[in-house]
Amino acid sequence: MIEEIIISGFGGQGVLSLGKILAYSGLMQGQEVSWMPSYGPEQRGGTANVTVILSDDRISSPVLNTYDTAIVLNQPSLERFECKVKPGGTLIFDGNGFHKFPTRTDINIYRIDATEYAYANNATKVMNMIILGGLLKVRPIVKIENVLKGLKKSLPGRHHHLIPMNEKAIETGMELIKKIN
Repeated sequence: MIEEIIISGFGGQGVLSLGKILAYSGLMQGQEVSWMPSYGPEQRGGTANVTVILSDDRISSPVLNTYDTAIVLNQPSLERFECKVKPGGTLIFDGNGFHKFPTRTDINIYRIDATEYAYANNATKVMNMIILGGLLKVRPIVKIENVLKGLKKSLPGRHHHLIPMNEKAIETGMELIKKIN
């Protein structure tokens, strides 16, 4: 098994930490992992993306031109990465702030209104975990127990009390995600 993923959005949306937690989760499962972040010089509001590769075998290169799965959290990311999803692949987008929606018919497209839910439920700190829950519902590439272990590895100890909130956010994401085509 190999899963090549791009996660993209604005800085401050938790894109890089989502990728990091996904990568740690793969490590907890004994998989080979690559985590390659890319971001602009802005702390918040600039573009950010991360490539995550999870594989049962060695990974030859962290640099990819196409992806099995793309998670896009803003319009510029959709415009940049929709065309790079492999035929038969998966595209997940957060419905907030989009004026054009995905149009491809040769991929599986899912919408998750994570931003809307997070703001309505005072859960903005775990919006990225809502997205992760949606991903794991449609592409169960890592087990939830390994995600929780990954959270413990990636979060500083002073934030471990937030792990139950993150777990609930993952469950919420699994409920929110809807297939578009």
